[in-house]
Amino acid sequence: MLTSRTTPESRRAPEEIRRHHLGALLRHLHLSGPLSRAKLAERMGLNRSTILALTAELTAAGLVREERPRETGRAGRPSLVVRPEPDRWYVLAFDVAVDRVVAARVALGGAILDRREAVRPRAGVDLETVVGVLAGFGRELRRAADPQARCVGTAASYCGMIRPGDGMVRYGPDLGWVDQAFGAELGRQLGLGLPVPVGNEAHLGALAEQQRGAGTGFQNLIYLHGDVGVGGGIIVGGGLLGGDGGYGCEVGHMVINPYDGRPCLCGSRGCLEAEVGERALLDTAGRPADLIGHDAVREVVTAAENGEPAAREAVARIGDWLGIGVANLINLFNPGVVIFGGMLRDVYRGSAAQVRARIATNVLPVSRERVQLRTAALGYDATLVGAAELGFADLLADPLAVAAR
Repeated sequence: MLTSRTTPESRRAPEEIRRHHLGALLRHLHLSGPLSRAKLAERMGLNRSTILALTAELTAAGLVREERPRETGRAGRPSLVVRPEPDRWYVLAFDVAVDRVVAARVALGGAILDRREAVRPRAGVDLETVVGVLAGFGRELRRAADPQARCVGTAASYCGMIRPGDGMVRYGPDLGWVDQAFGAELGRQLGLGLPVPVGNEAHLGALAEQQRGAGTGFQNLIYLHGDVGVGGGIIVGGGLLGGDGGYGCEVGHMVINPYDGRPCLCGSRGCLEAEVGERALLDTAGRPADLIGHDAVREVVTAAENGEPAAREAVARIGDWLGIGVANLINLFNPGVVIFGGMLRDVYRGSAAQVRARIATNVLPVSRERVQLRTAALGYDATLVGAAELGFADLLADPLAVAAR
């Protein structure tokens, strides 16, 4: 006679499924905004009674609320609309670029509620200064929040190579950061008892643009982020391509001009970022060596549009090298869209013709026939928004446990 036996695994399975569904439902609302119960059931492939049970649990935890929809004009009883509760839950998101540091309070649902920003001088290794400024911003943002609102996570974006798990900046070439414990130090000074996960800025920018920006609806995309150099985030089959150690997608160090290329901070020559980065554009346009930053790049692109010969030649040359890099990436990954973010939004604005010409010449016909080229819809906030999404990861994975902490 066979008897059934309940194992720990079988007892856990229903609870894991329930937790997964709760997180998935909250994620839909977080990314898409208010949705009817009927739409949630359709998106999640669940029946309406299950959706009712899930929303009831999330409502009881204060994470969502339900309300009657506006008049639809349709016969029958309308499905209730479920909304996230943005006033009660937020994360602190931080973004460290070469020239600036930003901190923001971001609500459940993705709205940036409040922010602080400061100039970051290009003055070498500055971990102590960066952490001190960001921690101060974090305290200001919390004081300005409603006392009833809760911070459920923190996260940061950094312009360098980040070790997964502990927020260690292994290599940040522009200001010389090597093995700097950024995440741990920021967490310690914030004093919230929360870890501060850190992501590479271009990786987070790619995820943000896929979830909320120019890449929405695409499962395969390439995001190119220009700061002083060039970073990349590549999404394949809906997931970020991280590499064996988490240091993948360093497309800025793809060599495109090996013979007479410009020197790169990584020690090589002719890297993509050496040929299309800030200094390459400004030097080629004949700008002085002490002229730096996004405004300087924008001025050259605007001057080119207004017909200045040196600026036009510089933008066209940089655009040609950018086109070579993009063509290589399209041939390798067959993306549905390539998105230009950061400084490259301005560079691409002035050099779209050169980039498209290289794609037409150098990309396989079957790979170029569908690919789209877009600028980042989130602008310079793409990396900050990506950090915020990283900060919400725990809440969206296990909403009730995090809400009950």
